[in-house]
Amino acid sequence: MRDTDRRTFVKLAGAAAITPAIAGCSGDSGNGNGNGNGGGNGNGDTPTPGGNGGGDVPQEIADHLDGANLYEGSVEDLTGQDEVTVNVGAGDGLAFDPPAIRISSSTTVVWEWTGAGGSHNVASVEGSESDFTSDYSNEEGYTFEQSFDNTGIQLYVCEPHQTQGMKGAIEVVE
Repeated sequence: MRDTDRRTFVKLAGAAAITPAIAGCSGDSGNGNGNGNGGGNGNGDTPTPGGNGGGDVPQEIADHLDGANLYEGSVEDLTGQDEVTVNVGAGDGLAFDPPAIRISSSTTVVWEWTGAGGSHNVASVEGSESDFTSDYSNEEGYTFEQSFDNTGIQLYVCEPHQTQGMKGAIEVVE
């Protein structure tokens, strides 16, 4: 009888361990609350997993921002504006905010330093549509601006903090 009790215990313990893992596999997918990832759109972009309504995230942006500080899997849609601002040294001082934006062609992006996190710069990543690099600064209110006339993907980093997740991306659309 004692062996039966031990076998029953092992079976129940195993079932209890499996149940939470299985529970994570069920549920609504793509409901905008970060639980699902929706479906593809046929243009090579990956869908936004939850997020703030920023639409599909191009794979190049998703790959670049994997592990980036403040990035939650979406692109903030700022199209239709002549000028947009990205904070440098946001969050714990080692992030761009917002980390991923979508802008219209001919929009000027102004990076504005918060003064937190030490000395930062903004530098385009090789293979991006534009080539630019700001000066280093740790001064609150310091700004650097760049106009984007050509459509495409623009990836950038803070060179001293890129390995710590200080990365950003811009999708320029018509």
